[in-house]
Amino acid sequence: MIIMERGATREQIQQVLNEVTRYGVRAEISNTDSTIVIELVGDEKMIPVSAVTSLPGVKAAIQIETPYKLVSREYSRYVGNSLENLKIKVGDVVLGNGKPVYIAGPCAIESETQIMKIAEGVKQAGAHILRGGVFKPRSSVHSFQGLGSIDWKKAEEALKWLRRAGEQFGLPVVTEVRGEQQVDLIAEYVDILQIGSRNMYDQDLLVAVARKKKPVLLKRHFGASVEEFLSFAEYIAAENNKNIILCERGIVPVGKGKNFTRYMLDLGSVPAIKKETYLPIIVDPSHAMGRRDLIFNMSCAAIAAGANGLMIESHYNPEEALVDGSQAVTPEELGAIIRACNRIYKMITPKNNLN
Repeated sequence: MIIMERGATREQIQQVLNEVTRYGVRAEISNTDSTIVIELVGDEKMIPVSAVTSLPGVKAAIQIETPYKLVSREYSRYVGNSLENLKIKVGDVVLGNGKPVYIAGPCAIESETQIMKIAEGVKQAGAHILRGGVFKPRSSVHSFQGLGSIDWKKAEEALKWLRRAGEQFGLPVVTEVRGEQQVDLIAEYVDILQIGSRNMYDQDLLVAVARKKKPVLLKRHFGASVEEFLSFAEYIAAENNKNIILCERGIVPVGKGKNFTRYMLDLGSVPAIKKETYLPIIVDPSHAMGRRDLIFNMSCAAIAAGANGLMIESHYNPEEALVDGSQAVTPEELGAIIRACNRIYKMITPKNNLN
């Protein structure tokens, strides 16, 4: 990053921009009350430090070693947001302000009646945001791929149902974007664009979604390290969209772990990530466990670990759900989870505030 002298002129700033872009690096200006910082996106090692520091109006050029500098706490200190947690406002809901936010709904939207009934149930249970899948990534081509896989008309119809359910019950809505060709359509109807775990590494999709300037919910790939997770969040931030909600959803288990849980929920990543970045992080215990009877325990543990919220699959009749019914809880069970998690949050809040 390049820190300009206080009082640097517009011409001096432009001269710096001209110099760095000569090396194929993209530059953006970040203003604070007292400092002008020029953020570099790209391979800044190509730029000779002396070529920048010798320019008039430049106070310093600082090399940030971490590959996810734009979302790091270290970097935020230089742009006036030292140790602050990012607050992401979606409708009347705020993620990152301390209080847990609960996202709930079916894995897949099956009908207008189904999503309306579930929306009413999760709202009464205390959920803040409604989820529902339209385009479903599945391991088998023979599995139900979501209504969006039928045709474009059916996809838009399902998105309209989701939007209508959210508006009727006062819930912002989120759904997964499975491919680049779906970005424009989905962005018309939802408040949050979700990138599923399988697509965490899809750089082009991350960029396309980021450019919609809507909040992005990014799930950790089940084989990704924490460093990789944050590094791919950087692709979104590099498009001048830092409204990123990170989501821990479990990693590949060791040995015969899959006999007992679907994935291994890495709750240790939650406090570790919160020390590295100002972005909010939520936990998805549904996909990690794959079992309804374990969701309560792991939800409580996630909030105790410091998660900013939870994403939980819910269905009024899990046995008849077309997708992942074994890991969906009923709205009544969801309500019990939310009440318990809120009590845990109140117990640990004073301790968290000391960090």
